[in-house]
Amino acid sequence: MEIKAALVREKGMPYEISEVKLAEPKEKDVLVKIVASGLCRSDYGERTGNSIQFPNVLGHEGSGIVEKVGTSVTTVKPGDHVILSYAYCGECKHCAEGHPSSCSHWFEVNNMGKNKRGEYVIHTPEGEAVNNFFNQSAFATYSLTDESNIVKVDKDIDLRLVGPLGCGLGTGSGAVLSVLKPDAGSTIAVFGTGAVGFAAIMAAKIVGCSQIIAVDINDARLQTAKECGATTIINSKMTDPKEQIMKLTKGIGVDYTIDTTGVPPVMTQALQALTNSGTFIPLAVTKSNFELNTFFDLVFGNKKMEGVLIGNTIPKFHLPRLLDYYKKGEFPFDRFVKFYDFQQINEAEADSLTGEVIKPVVVMDKTYQPPK
Repeated sequence: MEIKAALVREKGMPYEISEVKLAEPKEKDVLVKIVASGLCRSDYGERTGNSIQFPNVLGHEGSGIVEKVGTSVTTVKPGDHVILSYAYCGECKHCAEGHPSSCSHWFEVNNMGKNKRGEYVIHTPEGEAVNNFFNQSAFATYSLTDESNIVKVDKDIDLRLVGPLGCGLGTGSGAVLSVLKPDAGSTIAVFGTGAVGFAAIMAAKIVGCSQIIAVDINDARLQTAKECGATTIINSKMTDPKEQIMKLTKGIGVDYTIDTTGVPPVMTQALQALTNSGTFIPLAVTKSNFELNTFFDLVFGNKKMEGVLIGNTIPKFHLPRLLDYYKKGEFPFDRFVKFYDFQQINEAEADSLTGEVIKPVVVMDKTYQPPK
């Protein structure tokens, strides 16, 4: 079928809304009419050359309505409302143990441009193969994805809003709720107040952290962080965040730190702000290397640093839980979303990179009517 997609022809080139051909669903495939997709910093990183091949259709925070399903699909049917998340094999040891983000084939099925059967599902009108991303390529009017990517959601929620739960918001919240699992009364500092950082802050508030410290250089974002649950905000352009955190914790540091910036000096501050036996989680997609001394920075003090991909959650359980929190007013992620028309995708990315917008969402289906 013919669809429109934001094609990136070569590394570093802007998005170009183009006509492409999408394969028909078979076996475990699900054809989704995309309503909207969030733009994640990872899309920018990949567009400028992190790990993927070109030409490519990016986008991995899609949401939409199921149009068709393959012959072996059992969990969704046409008309269902869904969020798209990442793909996983469902058969390896890690998937079987409930950690699909640690799937042995994760890179293969999400970043190599083909579906789980090793097929290209997108082609140019001239027949050139186009790489897909996260097995969804949500920067398009339709997505041919896999049943493993699909999270079914209730129809009483605005589909334009929910796509970012599939990556950025799911990552920040999952790092807190599924990995750190803080006890009520524990302390946490979040470095970087983008969508991932806000999700971590809101999750920390949900579990009852007594001190939730937000660190950034943008005063407007810091104010939003306070509205989302931060008990203290620190502008790191004005003061040393490690020193401030030590003052706030009477010299012992916080139990947990999360970095969403990917900036090595900031990550160093996050690690140094930990108390003994504390845990540091670096979440940013970054090409930068981070240096530490394993004895003085980790062993001495029993500190831990843990890698966390997409929140280390099972999306079909985690994302509905976030929506329940949203409906209760405890996870108000809608306050920092801004909508753009699909044709404005380059503008949306630019506004995100400057910090003007926290979570841009491009809307593909202008006919969609959100529930009242």
